[in-house]
Amino acid sequence: MKSLSQCAAERILIIDGAMGTMIQRYKLEEADYRGERFKDYHMDVKGNNDLLNLTQPQIIEAIHREYLEAGADIIETNTFSSTTIAMADYDMQALAFELNIAAAQIAKRAASDYTAKNPDKPRFVAGAIGPLNKTLSLSPDVNNPGFRSVTFDEVVTAYYEQIRGLHEGGVDILLIETIFDTLNSKAAIFAAKKYFRDIKQPELPIMISGTITDASGRTLSGQTLEAFYISVMHAKPFSVGLNCALGGEQMRPHVAELAQIAGCYVSCYPNAGLPNAFGEYDETPHDTACIIEDFAKEGFVNIVGGCCGTTPDHIRHIAQHVAKIAPRPLPVQETTLA
Repeated sequence: MKSLSQCAAERILIIDGAMGTMIQRYKLEEADYRGERFKDYHMDVKGNNDLLNLTQPQIIEAIHREYLEAGADIIETNTFSSTTIAMADYDMQALAFELNIAAAQIAKRAASDYTAKNPDKPRFVAGAIGPLNKTLSLSPDVNNPGFRSVTFDEVVTAYYEQIRGLHEGGVDILLIETIFDTLNSKAAIFAAKKYFRDIKQPELPIMISGTITDASGRTLSGQTLEAFYISVMHAKPFSVGLNCALGGEQMRPHVAELAQIAGCYVSCYPNAGLPNAFGEYDETPHDTACIIEDFAKEGFVNIVGGCCGTTPDHIRHIAQHVAKIAPRPLPVQETTLA
């Protein structure tokens, strides 16, 4: 089986689309989220999509398979919020480790089936590590800018547990994504490095994907794209990229900038345009694919896919549009001083 690096050197890789968008199609109710195991749980859990790894694993696996069928090389685990910090919203902190193992096993099962069908196109599982619902760089109290609702060590501990679960569940890649606060992502990077040091095993490849929140070209915590890249390049990531918040059209200048400065592979998986007045996404698969095809022709990208509002149809169109376009070549790194 070809390695991830070998595949990335040969062609533009395809990452999957939105998990939440697909879950919404199932129109699940409270009882569906609870399942038998949590039928008497003391809080409402509808909306806790990660819980479906335990209560409706067949739905999550079916979604993975739809994206694999559409041509995805990389599928993301359903673990965007599977940390003790994020799960506290549902008083389910104790489930975090179990959620990660279950999600990784579900995704790995689907990916392995598709790899077996076509060994020349191996499929990889990326453990999705979300940004958390608490931030280390910003105060939640407008009257006390120095206040933080969480500490760096607490964030590291939460991410360490998530990474351990994802690794034990069998993921091939760690994907630290939708980063709006670089300090949170640095805690995730630190946790990953520490985990693999502790178990004395080689590190998994790390993909890092930030989020530019508006036309200013900055993250929510105020960093420019270049500053963000410099802040995380010490991790020696497999790829650095952008996802979420913006559609492809709005993301274009930022992807172009990143392609100029990144010493690693570049990823891009935008939303299906900007949301309409009802919070829904109207950009068609063809339109999204044409935008990303332009990125590919310009030599901006190595890994492409979709975020909010995208579906297997979007991924299928994207895969078809970039299939014959060469990936962005890795820049030659200087190893000696002039």
